Amino acid sequence: MKRTALRMMVLILLLAAGTYGQQSSVSPPVSERPGSKPPADVSPADYKIGPQDILRIDVWKEPEISRSVPVRPDGKISLPLLNDVQAAGLTAVQLAKNIHDGLTRFVTSPQVTVIVTEINSRRVYCNGEVTRPGAMALLPDMTALQALSSCGGFTQFARVKDIYILRTEHGEQVQHPFNYKDVVKGRSPDMRLQPGDIIVVP
Repeated sequence: MKRTALRMMVLILLLAAGTYGQQSSVSPPVSERPGSKPPADVSPADYKIGPQDILRIDVWKEPEISRSVPVRPDGKISLPLLNDVQAAGLTAVQLAKNIHDGLTRFVTSPQVTVIVTEINSRRVYCNGEVTRPGAMALLPDMTALQALSSCGGFTQFARVKDIYILRTEHGEQVQHPFNYKDVVKGRSPDMRLQPGDIIVVP
C-alpha cells in the first residue's frame, strides 16, 4: 500500500512539470501567487494568455533563452532567436508548442515550459467621480454595480444617471449607458463586465 501511494505521488509530480518537447505535453501550472490565479470559471489548462500578463519561459539547458517576459499590448512577446512571438489568445501549452517549433531551427530537441506567473489582462477600470478610481481584477460574473461598489462610492459631483461603460467591440470602442439609480431600483438590468471594460462616472 505504501509503495502504491508513493507511485501515485510521483506520477502527480510528473504531470505538474508541464514541459513541451521530447516528453508528452501537459498543462503547465499557473503561479500560486495571490492575485495571479486564473478566474474561478477558467482552469489553468484553458486560460488564454492576454496583454500585460507576465510569462516565465524556460528552455531546458538554454539559460540565454529562458526568461520572464511581459505580453505586450499587441499580444506578442520577444525572445532571442525568435524575435516576436504571438502569445495573446493562446494557452500556455499552445504557446510552448509554438516556441518549441520555432526553436527547432536553432536548438536540438528543445524542451519548453511556459508558466503564467501574473495575470493582468483580466481587468476592468473605473474612472471619473469615484472615491478610488483605477484598475481592479475582473472576478467571475462581476457586474458594473459590483465594480462601482469596489471603487468606494461616488464623489459629491458624480452624475450617476449619466454613467457609461466603454467596451471594445470588433476593434471599435462602444459606449453603453448605465443609469445607476435605475439599476439599484430594479428598473434597468445590471451589466456584466468583460475584460478591458472602462466604467466612466462623469
